Amino acid sequence: MAGEGEAFAEPRQETPPRRPGRGWAWAIAAGLVPAVAVAGVIWAQPRTRGSADETARNYLNAWSAQDYAVLRTLVLDPPADFEQVHRGVFSGLALDTMAFRIHTSGGVFAASTEDLGYATFTATLTGPGPDFTYENRLNLVEHEHRWKVSWSPATVHPDLKPGRTLRLVTGEPESVPILAADRSRIDTPDAPRSVRQLAGSLRTRFRDWLSVGCPTRIELIEDGKPVKTLAENSARQRRPLTTTLDLRVQRAGADALTLTEKPAALVALRASTGEILASVNSRGRFDRALMGRYPPGSTFTLVTASALLADGLSADQVVKCPAKQDIGGVPLRNPSSREYGSLPFRDAFAHACDTTVGALTVSSLEAERLAKVAGDFGFGAPIDPGVPAVRADFPVPEDDAALASASIGQGRVLASPLNMAAVAAAIAHGIWQPPRLVPAENVPTDGEARRPLEPSVTKALRSLLPAVVSEDPARAVRFPRGTAGKAGSAEHGSGKKLSWFIGYRDDLAFSVVVEGGGEGSAMAAPIAARFLRGLEGNSID
Repeated sequence: MAGEGEAFAEPRQETPPRRPGRGWAWAIAAGLVPAVAVAGVIWAQPRTRGSADETARNYLNAWSAQDYAVLRTLVLDPPADFEQVHRGVFSGLALDTMAFRIHTSGGVFAASTEDLGYATFTATLTGPGPDFTYENRLNLVEHEHRWKVSWSPATVHPDLKPGRTLRLVTGEPESVPILAADRSRIDTPDAPRSVRQLAGSLRTRFRDWLSVGCPTRIELIEDGKPVKTLAENSARQRRPLTTTLDLRVQRAGADALTLTEKPAALVALRASTGEILASVNSRGRFDRALMGRYPPGSTFTLVTASALLADGLSADQVVKCPAKQDIGGVPLRNPSSREYGSLPFRDAFAHACDTTVGALTVSSLEAERLAKVAGDFGFGAPIDPGVPAVRADFPVPEDDAALASASIGQGRVLASPLNMAAVAAAIAHGIWQPPRLVPAENVPTDGEARRPLEPSVTKALRSLLPAVVSEDPARAVRFPRGTAGKAGSAEHGSGKKLSWFIGYRDDLAFSVVVEGGGEGSAMAAPIAARFLRGLEGNSID
């Protein structure tokens, strides 16, 4: 594209020599004038100075430089408003620069008769308005042995004629819409609070994409009224940001959280893809669903059980489950404070025997081994769903006491509801993958971030989880058929108890946390069950 005042570098093309006039041709043919005399007369005719190509290029260069004095010399009989029309377009569009490019395909100059022709060009006008590029033509005529531009307002723009001008119009501020998966808009004032919270985070993250500012348009004006819009820059011309959010799932989550007045959060994912279908917070402005850092408690025993099973433990192996046990100087106790004696590991896991898990971990696993398996479930892995979100942390335990505590999701182990929903999704699908709220093309992820689980371990975990919802402490809760999950509790803050429940049903993985929710499944499990029942009859496509 040529800049303002830029000279054109295309090869110049001289106008072909003119043919003798028709009168001379008739006279020669009739034998009335000797050919040698005609030749002498033709040779004596003054030659046309310059070329049509040169005139066209000089005109466009002078126009881009707004040198109207030079422009006038290149125009045949410029009208009184010649300069006014040019200046009116420049000021009406508040232009910064004008650039022109002559089309060279097929030759710069096209002759229509022996003394008429035209040159086509592309104009690019740059200013605060929308991008404005159009094609036009210069009509050229030979006059008094010089090539001149035969000018009219249409020379400036093909839609111009006397009484018309171009004008830049600025509208009210706009922004590109943010949509749910079904293309419903979610950034409106009437959207649910948790949805507006997500939309606000997205608007901050994708500011350059979503912010149009004040829309502008270039209009053709006639007699003070708009005739048509020639160019436009507004939210309607920009692709909206579509999220993975499923408003049906979001509404079911919000309804389920009404079971408690305590601070709580629920996250739901499509297990097969990691797409975030719902992210709900019950109170306050803090996004605990994605940013809350909590000890995951007994829900983390899914990770620990994965390591134990991978290293040779059988789900049918008989283990002991005392109500309390001191391991490395740290007293562990079961959430229910019950003793179950000797029983298969499958049943101990279903009864939330934290004492069993802690003892087996210290006797069978190295700290680095548990840390590696935790990494397979996303602990320590960076995540970027498209909005701010914390990652799950599993610092390598330094001694047996720290290892026992970490094995049941206490100590320095921290995770958000989003992180734990991703753990459940990994078991349901067999692969841990970073959760996301926007399509992958908007926030590309490293393909190596996906971490397949060992098939035998996945199979064993899937046999453990369904038993949890039919045994203590969750058996009193009415879950829909096909639900698999794990309850948990953890100390948080000043002695407050966190109530957790994570799980999956078909391709839907989820997690629920309630601050101050009491032991085990006291609050989180009923919320999870209500959430799933609210979706019964609605498949997750």
